[in-house]
Amino acid sequence: MTVDFTWSPRAADWRDALRTAVPVFRWAPWFGVALGVLGVVVLFLGMTWAGVFGLALAVIIVALVPVGTAVNFHNHPLAAKTVTGSADEHSLRMSVGQAARSELAWDELPGWSETPRGFVLRTGTSAMYAVPHRAFAGADDVDRFRSLLVEHVGPGA
Repeated sequence: MTVDFTWSPRAADWRDALRTAVPVFRWAPWFGVALGVLGVVVLFLGMTWAGVFGLALAVIIVALVPVGTAVNFHNHPLAAKTVTGSADEHSLRMSVGQAARSELAWDELPGWSETPRGFVLRTGTSAMYAVPHRAFAGADDVDRFRSLLVEHVGPGA
């Protein structure tokens, strides 16, 4: 069983992968909201500068993940190029035109997870791959890809 897929990456794909794999990215918006609430409380207590400072930091923290990811995405030379790939019983293969190719045997992927947007595949190093659901031709291909991951890597995290 071979599953083929192709997609044009978006900054949201990277953000999705980072939120899944890196706890700081996952918790930053919640920390920013908590700091914002604290800033409002401090404002009501009459400490204007401290409250404004807390609110300003909250806005920065909440915006840091999406803005930082978008900047990194747009500055990466291969980020927005179309990715093609296929997966079968032996390995997962992906390429970005002639510029980059990778083939990973299933045992090189220690873990994976699925988000509402797609799959996040972790490698033995710090690298990870985000494969969005929109990359597949249909729901059957998504199910077959998920089945390959469960069979060869194990259950998703």
